[in-house]
Amino acid sequence: MMQRIIFLDVDGTLVDDHGNIPESAKEAVRQARQNGHLVFLSTGRSKAELFPDILDVGFDGIIGAAGGYIELEEEVLYHQQVSVDDLSHLISFFTEHGIDFYLESNDGLFAGGNAKTRVATMIDKLMANNPEASATIERGLKPFHDAMKEGVDLVRPDVNKISFLGSSVPLDVIQQEFASRFTVIPSTVAVFGANSGELSIPGINKATAIASLLEHLGLERSQTFAYGDGLNDIEMLEYVEIGVAMGNAKPEVKRVADDVTDACEADGLANSFEKYGLI
Repeated sequence: MMQRIIFLDVDGTLVDDHGNIPESAKEAVRQARQNGHLVFLSTGRSKAELFPDILDVGFDGIIGAAGGYIELEEEVLYHQQVSVDDLSHLISFFTEHGIDFYLESNDGLFAGGNAKTRVATMIDKLMANNPEASATIERGLKPFHDAMKEGVDLVRPDVNKISFLGSSVPLDVIQQEFASRFTVIPSTVAVFGANSGELSIPGINKATAIASLLEHLGLERSQTFAYGDGLNDIEMLEYVEIGVAMGNAKPEVKRVADDVTDACEADGLANSFEKYGLI
């Protein structure tokens, strides 16, 4: 079989809503690589949010920060960061409107407002509502909370992306405010809930990163697969040869996909890898 290069979103695709990776997905990734295929993460997360339980599965590289970062076998090929001027404007706007947010960099997560406390409350509520899964929820989501640093200078040059939580300001107002400076989408992390979102550098997405990586590797678009569930996966699924939406994907994502597999927690990745002969 032709060597394939497979791109996997993290939240809602590789990792379930409780922050855990199904064993079937871990095995599918390992088996696909043993079969000679390349498997890359392609995620909105920055490297500081790619916790050991994810990286220990084993991947050939990372597209992070929704396309703003490319790493191949631990070599950084590309890294675009938010300008300090744009970041200053964002921090002022969010602070003025009482919006909790955190900055994502490869070296850490930096909390603004009451973001760290809000994340802790979200996790506690999810555990209380799902007592039978409290241990797995804590294991999967607590690293987000623990990675957040408070009391540090937020105007910094190393920020890849920004997430905000439970905003009282409507998403479309935030989109209008930052239209020329950021791409603004609803959050791809389910536990963050409604009125949460992400801001990334405009003109960059997972598809642009995949195109750059293919050029570097000397591989063809015809060799590509991608799996995703969120709005920041749309360009990626449209770009690759075979784009597969997860069963739990948003309707807009399913509409652009070539195929739809089962949900993340229903062995969606493993089932699709088997269907296409990747394992």
